Amino acid sequence: MIRRRDFITLLGGAVAAWPLAARAQQAVKVYRIGFLGAISADDLGQHLDALRQGLRDLGYVEGKDIVFEYRWAEGKYEQLPELAAELVRLDVRVIVTHGTPGSLAAKRATTTVPIVMAITGDAVATGLVQSIARPGANITGSTFFFPELNAKRLELIKEAVPHIRRVGVLLNPDNLSHAPALKAMEEAAKSLRLEIHPFAVTDPGQFDSAFLAMIEKQMEAIEVVDDRMLYANGKTIANLAISKRLPIIGGRDLMEGDGLLIAYGVDFIPMYRRAATFVDKILKGAKPADLPIEQATKFELVINLKAAKALGLIIPPTLLVRADEIIE
Repeated sequence: MIRRRDFITLLGGAVAAWPLAARAQQAVKVYRIGFLGAISADDLGQHLDALRQGLRDLGYVEGKDIVFEYRWAEGKYEQLPELAAELVRLDVRVIVTHGTPGSLAAKRATTTVPIVMAITGDAVATGLVQSIARPGANITGSTFFFPELNAKRLELIKEAVPHIRRVGVLLNPDNLSHAPALKAMEEAAKSLRLEIHPFAVTDPGQFDSAFLAMIEKQMEAIEVVDDRMLYANGKTIANLAISKRLPIIGGRDLMEGDGLLIAYGVDFIPMYRRAATFVDKILKGAKPADLPIEQATKFELVINLKAAKALGLIIPPTLLVRADEIIE
């Protein structure tokens, strides 16, 4: 049996300790992070895994320290502004974006909520930031040499298939990064003695008509400009390229099936992991304007010999030896 005095003392201690425990629980801050996606969670599954892993490596536990609020445009870029506004109304601490359309929508939705671009094409040319070293405002993150990259792809497809003269450029005019990319490609085409012809696709239902138009205009190869909607339909593009016997070049994320002849571009997965570092710095008090934009410096060249065989092409050895990966 417990004596009355001891019971009162024990009870008093418990009552005194309870508010301390409650206050300790309340002191644990849970950060809400918004993610604005152009397509769907399935499309960016590996990218999101890399972002979450990056945050885990920095000590964050999802559901305990951080929670995500996802908004997906499902390929309808016109929905991005309202989705960005929803995230702002939810009072998220940071908005993470993929690509130029989502980053521009987030920028227009808020001047106060920090924005981390997991990856975007030429952030300066599209007006997202003032400069790489001093982004200004509420935006930071990663970018890459988007116009130069697309111009380089023309060189590679010309080297792989020397006889070509006319190249169709598959692009999405709703993606504002495509305009400066096309300009750079036009300049490169002059020195390569190529004609390039843009073919606009803003909806998956337009692929068939775009490829028919390419055949009618006698295109001999295709370059696909990086765009999440286009990449989400990589298998469709690859199958159409095979059926029309057109060699095609694009980014690694487009390497679906056996239709893509050459992939050249940035591996976006490490960029997403790196985005976690920007998020961490902001959560710890850093201002986006003080965090310089980082530029991707590693580019991968992948050559698909299955596609080459199907097209009856022999890839020059000088190109093969430079490949980071060869698919046989």
